[in-house]
Amino acid sequence: MNRASARLHGDGAAPVLITGGAGFIGTNLAARLLAKDRTVLILDNLARAGVEHNLRWLREHYGDRLQAEIADIRDPKAVDEAVRRAGQVFHLAAQVAVTTSLTAPIEDFEINARGTLNVLEALRAMDDPPPLVFTSSNKVYGMLDDLPLQQTGLRYEPRDPQARRTGIHETRALDFHSPYGCSKGAADQYVLDYARCYGVPAVVFRMSCIYGPHQCGNEDQGWVAHFLIRALEGLSITIYGDGRQVRDVLYVDDLVDALLAAQRNMAKISGRAFNIGGGPANTLSLLELIELIGDLEGLQPQLKFGGWRNGDQKHFVSDITRFRAATGWAPRVGVRDGVAALAVWLRETRSAVEPPSTRPTAACQTM
Repeated sequence: MNRASARLHGDGAAPVLITGGAGFIGTNLAARLLAKDRTVLILDNLARAGVEHNLRWLREHYGDRLQAEIADIRDPKAVDEAVRRAGQVFHLAAQVAVTTSLTAPIEDFEINARGTLNVLEALRAMDDPPPLVFTSSNKVYGMLDDLPLQQTGLRYEPRDPQARRTGIHETRALDFHSPYGCSKGAADQYVLDYARCYGVPAVVFRMSCIYGPHQCGNEDQGWVAHFLIRALEGLSITIYGDGRQVRDVLYVDDLVDALLAAQRNMAKISGRAFNIGGGPANTLSLLELIELIGDLEGLQPQLKFGGWRNGDQKHFVSDITRFRAATGWAPRVGVRDGVAALAVWLRETRSAVEPPSTRPTAACQTM
């Protein structure tokens, strides 16, 4: 059976490759596939703290169906060898923080842009390349300074009622901001162009804020989990800006549904980019999340405020109608239920005895 037939029949003859598969999203995606008796190949350099726990957790739960290649996305030989074994590819490996990109822009480029080119070149070299789903970022749209906003309660929202109802559509002009925005934006465009120029079957997800189990957020990335962790540990929370920044948030199970839907529908959606998030029905400001944590957990963390961060959009909400129309996908987990589920997972996996400075990292990571 050739690779195309293996993909069509879903018999697991060729493994599903997840680059960065030991991270937060990769762990959730791998677990879903492994639970369906698929074979999964993870390529990850385990550079970020905590991801080795994710890999151990997957091995403990799913055994030999999980294959792991400890290698760097910047190594073209390792990437080529992994891609050639794959029946499908999910390219999640990335440097994920704007703040890190500002201090180390060359490394950010090498991981996000050059690493993606390594994946694309491996695919281009094949007669029958496996289909690729690439996770980009809403940062490709820049600061959205031309979107007039108003303060309403604890949030910013567009003055235009239509913009409030629909969110940001994929037809909006790209405007890369920060080295992270540039590196992810360059990778985003390369993926679309390899689909156009070389016929590589590929789809781009421009993602908003993803949250859920196996995520240990920090000040640089993963703010929903970060706020919950700080609150559960009785620690103060620093908010950069005024806290009225709004994002649409998407529970990771819903993202996994979307990733798998993209692969199922690859024949009709290849070469397209989609905004993926919770959409207008699932939005939160930073201050609203603090209120929700207090409501759910009875906790009122002390707040500190810092200056605005470079590249921080005051309002971003994804218009998800294009992907819904193409695949039938829609988020199922609402904000309140999702945050409550993440709080339960964090309580179950993080020790309540050891102080934060000595506590081992839970089986989680931001990307």
